[in-house]
Amino acid sequence: MTPELLPEEEPQPQGLGEASRLTGVFFEPAKTFADVAARPGFWAPLVLIIVVSLCYMVLFGQHVGWERMARQQIATSSRAAQLTPEQRETQVQMTMKFAPVMTYVGILVFLPAIWLIWAAILLGIVKGMMSAQVRLKQVFAIIAYSSVPGVIMALLAIAVMFMKPPDDFNLQNPLVFNPGAFMDPLTSSKFLYSVATSLDLFRLWTLVLIAIGLKAAGGKQLSMGGAATAVFLPWAIWTLGAAALAGVFS
Repeated sequence: MTPELLPEEEPQPQGLGEASRLTGVFFEPAKTFADVAARPGFWAPLVLIIVVSLCYMVLFGQHVGWERMARQQIATSSRAAQLTPEQRETQVQMTMKFAPVMTYVGILVFLPAIWLIWAAILLGIVKGMMSAQVRLKQVFAIIAYSSVPGVIMALLAIAVMFMKPPDDFNLQNPLVFNPGAFMDPLTSSKFLYSVATSLDLFRLWTLVLIAIGLKAAGGKQLSMGGAATAVFLPWAIWTLGAAALAGVFS
């Protein structure tokens, strides 16, 4: 008897490489996040963002300096007039001592921790409230790749930093991509200023990408409107809450 020939298996399409994923975030987000949802890796964007962020802060420390930043923060504070010269100098020295350490620890430790908390919140909304079968690793990977536009922001900020005099560079709001950049932090309402700076182009871009990623992970169980609601609603609550606190304690 002649053995029956088994049908040949169809070749499975290969997923996108990391370089294609990183560039696809900008040019083909739907395709890219479908691949991220199917194979949720996150190390490439995480390492890239950490390295660029560290380079940005090292260059800031060398070109602008932590002392200048500390004096700018005190000068723009609404409580500056209440401080004696000795108290101002004490605050400057404390900021110079702790700000670099906290910045680098924040990039290395707090950044992925914040992503994880954000992923857990989104998972609770999308899976717990909208019944979309997504996993924590998928959501974390989506947040990681959605944060890649921050690399462009950091590179632009570095360019602006070296084009401006060091005294004119504002680390808190280095680029003119939000309404807060056109407001005076001393005379403007702290609530409105906080909200205005939160309406940043790169931040909104990231939120839109997260919504696209959640839609890709949720499939037919999650609409694009539902994904956008899951992303923008908690962000709006956080933004308004932070602005309210800024208004109260200003």
